[in-house]
Amino acid sequence: MGSIAAKNSQRVGPSPMQAMAVLQAVLAPQRDGPRDPGRAIRIFPTRRRGLRRSPGLPCPRMLWHRYGRRPSMAITQARARGAGRIWQRVRTLCRAASAVHLAPFGAWAALWLLVGVCGCLLLPAQPSLRWLLPMLGVGAVLWWRCGAMPGRGLGVVLTGLALAGVQASWALSAQLPERWERRDLVIEGRIAGLPQAEARRTRFDFVADACPGAQTPGCGRRLQLAWYDDFGATAPGPRTQLQAGARWHLVVRLRAPRGLANPGGFDSERHALSRRVSATGYVRQVEQARALSAAAGVDGWRARMSARIAAQAPAGSQRFVRALALGDTGGLDDADWSTLRAAGLTHLIAISGFHVGLVAGFGALLAAGLWRLFPRLGRRFPRAMAAGVAAMALAAGYAVLSGFSLPTVRTLLMIAVVALARCGRRRASAAQSLALATIAVLLADPLSPLTAGFWLSFAGVGWLLWCLPRSDAPLLRQFLSAQGVATLGLLPLTVVLFGQASLAGPLANLVAIPWWSLVVVPLALLGTALEALHAGWGGWAWSLAGHAFAPSWELFGWMARSRFALWWLAEGAWYALPLALIGAFWLLLPRGVPGKALAALLWLPLLWPDTDRPAVGEAALTVLDVGQGLSVLVRTRAHALLFDTGPAVADGFDAGERVVVPALHALGVARLDRVMVSHGDADHAGGLGAVRLGLPVLEVLSPAGAPVPLQSACRAGQAWYWDGVRFEVLHPARGFPYLGNEASCVLRVDTAHGAALLAGDIGQVIERDLLARKPGKLHAQVVLVAHHGSEKSSDPGFVQATGARLALVSAGYGNRFGHPRPQIVRRWQHAGAEVLNTADSGALGVWLRADGLAVRERRRWKPRLWDAVQAKRAAGLSYRPATTRPGVP
Repeated sequence: MGSIAAKNSQRVGPSPMQAMAVLQAVLAPQRDGPRDPGRAIRIFPTRRRGLRRSPGLPCPRMLWHRYGRRPSMAITQARARGAGRIWQRVRTLCRAASAVHLAPFGAWAALWLLVGVCGCLLLPAQPSLRWLLPMLGVGAVLWWRCGAMPGRGLGVVLTGLALAGVQASWALSAQLPERWERRDLVIEGRIAGLPQAEARRTRFDFVADACPGAQTPGCGRRLQLAWYDDFGATAPGPRTQLQAGARWHLVVRLRAPRGLANPGGFDSERHALSRRVSATGYVRQVEQARALSAAAGVDGWRARMSARIAAQAPAGSQRFVRALALGDTGGLDDADWSTLRAAGLTHLIAISGFHVGLVAGFGALLAAGLWRLFPRLGRRFPRAMAAGVAAMALAAGYAVLSGFSLPTVRTLLMIAVVALARCGRRRASAAQSLALATIAVLLADPLSPLTAGFWLSFAGVGWLLWCLPRSDAPLLRQFLSAQGVATLGLLPLTVVLFGQASLAGPLANLVAIPWWSLVVVPLALLGTALEALHAGWGGWAWSLAGHAFAPSWELFGWMARSRFALWWLAEGAWYALPLALIGAFWLLLPRGVPGKALAALLWLPLLWPDTDRPAVGEAALTVLDVGQGLSVLVRTRAHALLFDTGPAVADGFDAGERVVVPALHALGVARLDRVMVSHGDADHAGGLGAVRLGLPVLEVLSPAGAPVPLQSACRAGQAWYWDGVRFEVLHPARGFPYLGNEASCVLRVDTAHGAALLAGDIGQVIERDLLARKPGKLHAQVVLVAHHGSEKSSDPGFVQATGARLALVSAGYGNRFGHPRPQIVRRWQHAGAEVLNTADSGALGVWLRADGLAVRERRRWKPRLWDAVQAKRAAGLSYRPATTRPGVP
């Protein structure tokens, strides 16, 4: 007894069980009414049995019935007013929390690690290594040595933050320096992954391991290359010989990853960082390209198997069999992806975590069956261990087939945790497996949260583990519950990540999940396994898989073509996602929990965000970052006009589809009242077809004679009013011949608070003509610099006549024309204008409103750790101080 008392007297602080008792006692609501000290409820810890009530004492509900009433609101509020009592509770909570033990690899550790990693990735600039490396050491020590919540939690957060910062610094420093751009470089290396062949080009990843003749920074790095056909070629050239795993000698031209910055647009710079791509480029001097060795390794085997599937499976569905069996989505075109997005099936068409779990389960059942047939095997190797090893082996093999995509790696890690627990005869719950898989993925790749698949994978599994009914429920109920939980729980993430929600997705998944996963995928995998054993054996299984897939694809195509299949949503505020997640959490609580109707209101900021529409008499302009082209959105209170639709290349990049339509949806534009195409060049009119397919367009205007499908021609003198804003066409005059750039439509937008002038691609001749005929119509606070700032535009007299405060340039980064020309930039600057270029600023938002002129640059407004322009601003910024610059809304 003495020794026990001595030990208890030496203990510092409360034990974990006592801390939990204090937490419950503090958080428990106090009851009103007369108190009976002898009948008070006592909560105390018991060894190995957690917290329990004192036997024979009444529960709170019994006390309510005994005293005849519930606590009144007045008494409750009176008790809450005591500041001293509140402070005492806070201190008690802090003491109790400091004594709670935090498992080093539990769910809370996974959560804190994720907080640290995301905290680093949300920084606006790259942190210094002189801080990151010491932080990593301190965090690792605290994580390992401290057991209580504050110390270990802080250590986990610091470790995650430092790891993500070090990885990001390494990946960004490995990107191609600017001095090596626009040069022809000779490299040798290996093709990584399966090349994606298209009509006029082939895209592939290339790992350069040798640079003959010179030391270039591309060696030892991952490059993203494209091989284009020669101009005028009628058939593909040597690019058809590209195979995964083969080594090639190439002459390439590279540049650091650089993307477009637009509302609702795809962030290619973030994508390049997550994949550790150091440079992008294209193959030059095709005649010097030669293969050094044939395809080898796993990638080579995948390429050969993909070719066999393409030859033996039905022609109409072989591309889907390749995707489901090997993760090869190169055969899917834009129409296929559009159908998959509209039907909400993109997570099923490639190898997913569910497929890996299916294969692992088949392996476990196979091993268990063999051990039942041959009981003697269990004497040397227990059946549970054999099932775990078989599941792990087949899951790993299937992950190899997919190229180790994130969903397969996540599921593989979870299976490994369960298998190791079985082999060690330890119990591992699904939540523990998910936490360990999260920690393993974040430690192995701290930049994985940059991908949408990370959030959808782990969030989907987390929702299912928390909300699924008990295992003894009917299978149909479990399946329907899982589908409902996944749909509701992942909807906020889907809206934020993709800007859209599939209304047909829940119904389509009810058919696709059982049919594809239990019929099509097993047949495709069976064919792959048989073909690996002997060439020609897998054809019948692939054929059955293709025929089984075809009718379902027809059904999903019909569903995707419905006008209600896809719901595009505007960009919401930063708080929209957390509010929607809280609302989803509350809605998924068990039945009987109050406040679910109010919880649905938390979705409103996400589903119906404020689109910041101008007031009556005001106008908002958005110059989209479309590269070397032009597209400007002009909005009034209830109308929208699109001036030009961006560039497009045949069988290549279409800014209308990739940039303009997503940006219009993100800005909350559901209909275009008018589209004005300044002239018929591809960099201005190329995206018109995609825009007309993506949104309702009431009218199209363009110069007479332009090769543009139009309903009416734009002529000087045309004018109309929208919501107190006047629109007037200044050029071309009636009867003016179509001369390409010189016939461009010139539009003036006049509000009570200022004017904007959109000049298209006119040259100095037309500018001088306008100056002579309509000098009073040229004065404007905002001017879109004509012809992307070429030396043939921006006449000095025209520039002075505008008196512009903002001169906006739409040009592509590093374009071959050198737009905007330095002398043109200086000309506008000397006239008192601030010059902003979409190549450096991203999309430009300008507001003409009652409180003055305001401008917002997309890259400055939403700075990113990986932004390619954050350290190098445009050379044509205004010389005026920041205090006189137009405000930012």
